[in-house]
Amino acid sequence: MAMDRSDPPDDDATSPAAPRPLVVTSDADLLDELLALAAAGCGDVDVAPDATAARQHWRTATLVVIGADAVTGCVRAGLPRRRGLVLVARLPDLPDGTRDPAAEDAASWRAASQLDADHVVVLPAAAAWLTERFGSAGARHRDAAPIVAVIGGRGGAGASVLAAGLALTAARNGLRTMLVDADPLGGGVDLLLGAESAAGLRWPDLSAARGRVDVAALRAGLPRQGELAMVSWDRGDAVEVPVEAMEATLDAGRRGGDLVVIDLPRTLGPAAMCGVRAAGEVLMPVTADIRACAAAVRVAAQVGPHCQALRLVVRGPAPGGLSAHDVGVALGLPVAGSLRPEPDLAAALERGDPPTGSGRGPLAELCARLLAELTADAGREVA
Repeated sequence: MAMDRSDPPDDDATSPAAPRPLVVTSDADLLDELLALAAAGCGDVDVAPDATAARQHWRTATLVVIGADAVTGCVRAGLPRRRGLVLVARLPDLPDGTRDPAAEDAASWRAASQLDADHVVVLPAAAAWLTERFGSAGARHRDAAPIVAVIGGRGGAGASVLAAGLALTAARNGLRTMLVDADPLGGGVDLLLGAESAAGLRWPDLSAARGRVDVAALRAGLPRQGELAMVSWDRGDAVEVPVEAMEATLDAGRRGGDLVVIDLPRTLGPAAMCGVRAAGEVLMPVTADIRACAAAVRVAAQVGPHCQALRLVVRGPAPGGLSAHDVGVALGLPVAGSLRPEPDLAAALERGDPPTGSGRGPLAELCARLLAELTADAGREVA
C-alpha cells in the first residue's frame, strides 16, 4: 500500500481526480532525501516501497521518481511505459565522508533503459533540479491556495483586525492559513493576536528569501497558533522587505496551505504592491461617513488598477445615516459586507483577546461568511 510521509494533504489532494507525485523506493536514506526535496517543491507525495504498491498510482501520478533500488522490480512487474518518469540514485558515502561516483548499481541502470525514463539523475548533484520537478508536478495536481488582501480605506478603519479575524476564522475551521503582515508601521499582527512573544521567524529573518522556499521548513519556523502561521515583524527597527522575499513567501503560502491573508499598509511600497497583485481579491474596510469615503477614493485609485477584484467592507455606526449601499455607490465599488458596531471589541483587543477568538459577534459572523465565499470559489470546504 502506498504511504504518505508528508504533511496531511487537503481533501482535493487525495481524491482520484487530484493525483500527486509518486516516489518509489525502499531505501530509507534515499527516501528521506527525496521527501525533503518534495516538501520544498510541492509538499504532498505518495510513497510506495516497491512496484506492487506503486501500481495503483502509476498511471495517474503527475511525476514518478524511482530509486535505483526499485528499478529492477518495476521492470519485472511489467509496469507500463509512461511519461514523467525520473530514475534517481544516491551516491553512497565512503569512510572519509566523501561519495563514490563509481559505486552505482550497474545492473539497475541497465534495467532502467527498459522503463524508457525521461531522466536519470544522481543526488546530491541533481537536488535543485529535482525540487523544481516536484514543484511543477505538484502545481498540476493542486490548485494554489487563494490569497486575500485587506487594506484600510482610511486610518483606523480596522483593516488589521479584519485580516486577523479572517485568518483566525479560517484556522479555526481547519484550514492551513498564513497571515502575512505587509505593514511595517502597523505594530505587528503577532501583537494583535497576543503572539508577540512566540518564537519563530519574522520579516528580518526572511528578507533574504528568494525563489522556491521550502514549504515545510517555512511553516515549521513561523510563529503558530494551531493551523495559523504568521509572518510579522520583530520589535526592532523597521526593515524594507525586498520584493523577491515577499514573492517567495507568498508563493510558499499558496503551495503549502489553504488560504493566505495579507494585511496591507495604506501606503503601498514595492513589496506591498506585490501582495496586491498576487491577491485574488482585496477587501477595503471603510467607515460609513463622508470623510472616510473621500479617503477611500484615493486608496481605491491606488489599489484598483493593480488587483483582480476590490470590494468594500462598510463599518458602522453611520453618524449621518449612510448605508452600506450608499457607500458602495459613492465609491463605485461592490460591497462584500457590512459590519455592525461591536462596542466590546476594542476593550477585548486591549486585554489581548484575539479578534473573532470567541467565534461570536458581528466580526466573527462577517469573517465566517467571507471565508465561506473564498473557500467556495477555490473549491475548498469549511467545516
